[in-house]
Amino acid sequence: MAISYSKIHIIADATPTAQSAKKLITKKYKNYSINDSDVLVVLGGDGFMLSSLKKYQKYKLPFYGMNKGNRGFLLNKFDEKNLINKINKADIAELHPLEMYARNNNGKIKTAIAINEVSVFRETRQAAKLEIKIDNKVRMKEIVCDGTLVATPAGSTAYNLSARGPVLDLESNLLALTPISPFKPRGWRGASINSNAKVSIKNLDPKKRPVSVVADNVEFRHVLTVNVYLNKNKTFRLLYDKKYGLKERNLAEQFKF
Repeated sequence: MAISYSKIHIIADATPTAQSAKKLITKKYKNYSINDSDVLVVLGGDGFMLSSLKKYQKYKLPFYGMNKGNRGFLLNKFDEKNLINKINKADIAELHPLEMYARNNNGKIKTAIAINEVSVFRETRQAAKLEIKIDNKVRMKEIVCDGTLVATPAGSTAYNLSARGPVLDLESNLLALTPISPFKPRGWRGASINSNAKVSIKNLDPKKRPVSVVADNVEFRHVLTVNVYLNKNKTFRLLYDKKYGLKERNLAEQFKF
C-alpha cells in the first residue's frame, strides 16, 4: 500500500533565497509542526541538506529537498506548484551513512556520521603519512599524501569524484577508498571495497605530520586513528521527482567527461 503524505514541515537555510522560498511555500501550504508532520521539506543547498538529515534523523521522516543553493545534487529543482502531489509521486532513495570513530593525541574520542564521506587531511605543510587497514588487515603499509577519504555511493559524486575517485552505482554495495594527492605511492588511485568492510586509518607520524578528520561537515583535529564503516542500521529516506531522481543523477555522472 502506497504511503500518502499530506502534512509538511518546512526547513529552510538562513540564506535570503531559502527564506524567500519558505515564505512563498507557507502562503500556499500549511507548515505543520515537526511532530505533526509526515514529511520534511528542505530548502537550501547540499550542505544544508546534509546537516538537516543528521539533525532531524530522530524523527524518522522522509526528506523532500528543493534546491536553493548551488549545485543541489541531493535536492529536487525548486517548484512550489502542486507540491503535495509531487511529494506523493516521488521515488524513494534509501541511504545508509558512514559511522566514524576517531581518537586524537589527547585520548579524546569523537564519533560522527557522514552521508557523503569521511576524509582525513593533513593539518600543516607536511604531507600526511598514513597506514590503511581493511578489516584489520594492512592493505597500505604507508601512503604519503594530502589525505585519504572513504565515500558512500551517494557521496562518490562529491569530493570523492573531485579527488579522481570512482563514481559508484547506488546499488553497488561498495565504498570508495580514495587518496587525496598521493605522493608515495604516486600511482595509487584508491580502491572500491565491499560496503561491509571496516576501514582503519592510522597516522604514522602524528608529531611531525598532524592530521584531522572530517565527517561531511564535522571536524576533529590531531587524530591518531580513524575507523569507518557503513552503518546499515541507520536509513535516511530521500524523495525525488521521478523525472530526475538520485539514481538517474548518479548514473549520469558516470558518463560525464
